[in-house]
Amino acid sequence: MNNLNSVLIEGNMVRDPLIRSTPKGTQVCNFSIASNRFFRQESNLEKETGFFEVEAWGKLASACSAQGRKGRGVRVVGRLKQDRWTGSDGKSHNKVAIVAEHVEYRSDFKKSDETVSESDSLADAAYFNEVFDPNGEYGAVSSQNEEKVEAEELQAVSF
Repeated sequence: MNNLNSVLIEGNMVRDPLIRSTPKGTQVCNFSIASNRFFRQESNLEKETGFFEVEAWGKLASACSAQGRKGRGVRVVGRLKQDRWTGSDGKSHNKVAIVAEHVEYRSDFKKSDETVSESDSLADAAYFNEVFDPNGEYGAVSSQNEEKVEAEELQAVSF
């Protein structure tokens, strides 16, 4: 039997992403996601919020840093990673994080009270419709196969 370690989570970024580089120059981006779960208990609708740490590596880290911001809706597909260490006090510690393999963002929309020129709107739409292709280049989404764009459309970034 093969082992399976796969996670799909949706929520909102709790803070702006933090990007850093390892000593060898590999980029790492860390951010947190708050994800809500709704359920009924007796006749009441209850809400439970979970907070999850996410890390992205390499080109995905750069994309997450550039496109992510506090409050933005995000969907992450990845795997769980557990870090274990012994603190200076001799106690054992562990932390579980999600290592992102694919990240999607909800579209950003301007607030209705902001005045936005048509060229600004087109530039924003072009920027948020970019996706990363496996050859390492950004390109616009093909309009040939586009269906009606929904307000909740997600932008995908994977590496």
